[in-house]
Amino acid sequence: MNKLTITAIAAAISLAFSAAAMANTMSKAEFKADKKKIETEYKSAKTGCEPKIANAKDICIAEAKGKEHVALAELEAAYHPTRKTRYDARIAKAEADYAVAKEKCDDQAGNAKDVCVKEAEAARTAAKADAKAQLKTSDANKTSHEKSAKARREANKDISDARKDAAVDKRDAEYAVAKEKCDALAGNARDVCVNDAKARFGKS
Repeated sequence: MNKLTITAIAAAISLAFSAAAMANTMSKAEFKADKKKIETEYKSAKTGCEPKIANAKDICIAEAKGKEHVALAELEAAYHPTRKTRYDARIAKAEADYAVAKEKCDDQAGNAKDVCVKEAEAARTAAKADAKAQLKTSDANKTSHEKSAKARREANKDISDARKDAAVDKRDAEYAVAKEKCDALAGNARDVCVNDAKARFGKS
């Protein structure tokens, strides 16, 4: 199956990324060959979506595009293993997962669809927040190893701030989901639901 093949390619590239990140031995020729292979697999997977109809086709295409983008980002990280390229690969994964999840929400309607979209957005926000925190932590750790005690203290503060920012982003996204679920209710029940969500997530 095309879908299984492109998944296998993405997994292989992911493994290559892990190894190359340590050894950094990927040649330019290997990079070009793997890139061409990923692009070919994407075209094949997209062609495999053609017989599908309606939203099933949209989901199939979103999955194919997402896997290609993730595989290309991981390949880049394998070829140029830096904190930034590893961060970009994580962001690509978050965006790919979101695109597929959002397409799947189209199978629903009304408030159920709205909640589904908010949940997809919350998952993307959480993944991106974690990736950002990890990038900042990595940068701060590098600084702390290279510089003075003062720089180490500042680096530790940066790490703490990054984790707090990630927690805030996640909490805001979870609150948006909880509030969206309240829209399925009416009158006093909705008001109680909204107030409960505000209390749980510290919103005024």
